[in-house]
Amino acid sequence: MTLADPATETLIDLTEAKERSAEAVRSWEERLVQVSHEIHANPEIAFQEHHAAELVAAALRDAGFTTTVGAFGVDTAIEASFGSGEFVVAVCAEYDALPLIGHACGHNIIAAAGLGAAIGLAAIADEAGITVKLLGTPAEEHGGGKVLMLEGGAWEDATVSLMVHGSPGVDLRCESFRTQAVDRFQVVYTGRPAHAAAAPDKGVNALDAATVALTAIGLLRQQLPGTVRTAAVITQGGEVTNIIPARTVLQAEVRSFDLDELRDAKRRVLACFEAGALASGCSWEQERTEPRYDPLIQEPLLADAWNDALAELGREPIPYTGAAGGSTDMGNVSQVVPSIHPGIAVLGSTAAPHTEGFAADAATPEADRAVIDSAIGLAWAAATAALTPPSRAELLSRQSARPVGATTHPQSHE
Repeated sequence: MTLADPATETLIDLTEAKERSAEAVRSWEERLVQVSHEIHANPEIAFQEHHAAELVAAALRDAGFTTTVGAFGVDTAIEASFGSGEFVVAVCAEYDALPLIGHACGHNIIAAAGLGAAIGLAAIADEAGITVKLLGTPAEEHGGGKVLMLEGGAWEDATVSLMVHGSPGVDLRCESFRTQAVDRFQVVYTGRPAHAAAAPDKGVNALDAATVALTAIGLLRQQLPGTVRTAAVITQGGEVTNIIPARTVLQAEVRSFDLDELRDAKRRVLACFEAGALASGCSWEQERTEPRYDPLIQEPLLADAWNDALAELGREPIPYTGAAGGSTDMGNVSQVVPSIHPGIAVLGSTAAPHTEGFAADAATPEADRAVIDSAIGLAWAAATAALTPPSRAELLSRQSARPVGATTHPQSHE
């Protein structure tokens, strides 16, 4: 299968393109693994990923990419580009860690795999009529880095966008990887302090308000749809036992696969917080603490190509019909740009994500294999879409029909 690039009139065969992109990734294998391990050994939380961003940017510059750190108004965001074709492939690289337990979500794998995929695509960019765009996207765990970059125009010229996420167990088919929308917010109760022994009747207990609210939420869970998840923690609840707490602060979240269901569940959860205020006599206020993450949409044209790529690489992606969970700001990207966000297994790992066990597994030889296989798989999925005429035409048509500014006005602040 061949395609004439309008700029160069050069024909490239898809089989040849895949061979060349895989060869490019493998020629960088030592550097990619080094990047993964160094990010893993130096975990940085949301918006503080300065070392990781510079590490990825340095590799991109060495690969010939025009590279900027501090893009789109985010200090640790990266924009790097190679080529000039009309079909723009935006590859995402995450690199933020979790507080206390480091890379327990394997973002070091994501960063190195994204870097490798971009390098693999750069090897065929001119002859495939594509522009390769590596976006380093901070603060996925908390903070919504991709949402901020969306608003800054990072995906305005993108035809498609791709990334991969490390996971334990076995490889799943791309369409099986689902995520929930999540809305995170803070609740503050304000009461009145008093001596807890000498004059408790003079106090208005803000911790009582939090206790009532959390109890109400616990009772509400029975009436919520099974696809909804809600959680809350008290981050400030008083200082000493002999003073009635005058202020409590809670962090809360609501998740669902459906945005309307999410909005309704949040309304009911907020009613529980209001109940705490009414019962205790406190005043209360709530505000969102970060942009809402939207549900993930897996683009079939890319998802099928990814599944085929994994099979060709000797892996066996299987369907998954069990309960899914987790959220990602890649969901917001997928709402406006055809995207995939598959998983790649750290084969042999049985540790759950966001645990010390998976943090350890994310820097093993099996994790290194996941970096290389997923870098090749992403490159092949993008190349297949770009070099299959019907897919290319459809995706470019959808990009052309997208209203100007559509990617810069996400609904995550509603």
